[in-house]
Amino acid sequence: MDEERAAGCLAELGSATRLGVYRQLVRAGPGGLSFGDIRARLGIPQSTLSHHVARLAWAGLITHTREGRSQ
Repeated sequence: MDEERAAGCLAELGSATRLGVYRQLVRAGPGGLSFGDIRARLGIPQSTLSHHVARLAWAGLITHTREGRSQ
């Protein structure tokens, strides 16, 4: 196990919002969720969600793709 990487991932999940986003995505499975679906389920603004998704992606915990006007 790469302890530095594991510690970085755990640190990113230390935010209640990021943990909530991650949990929603894990529950959704490989098909994932749109930003709008995650935002509606968690009741957070788009800009806040974008910030947290970027942090999770930076840590390598998730990937995201843009499809047209939705992510």
